Amino acid sequence: MLILGLILLILGFVLNVSILWTIGIILLLVGAVFWILGATGRAVGGRKVWY
Repeated sequence: MLILGLILLILGFVLNVSILWTIGIILLLVGAVFWILGATGRAVGGRKVWY
């Protein structure tokens, strides 16, 4: 999610498309929350480990 958010953020900035920029920011934030929760050992979405 972090990588997809970053790609959409960059594409939205380069192509000047505001919806890509907005979706990119949202995905970056959600990905960061999932990463922090996963790093603390907390189960995310009922799963402790994502493969």
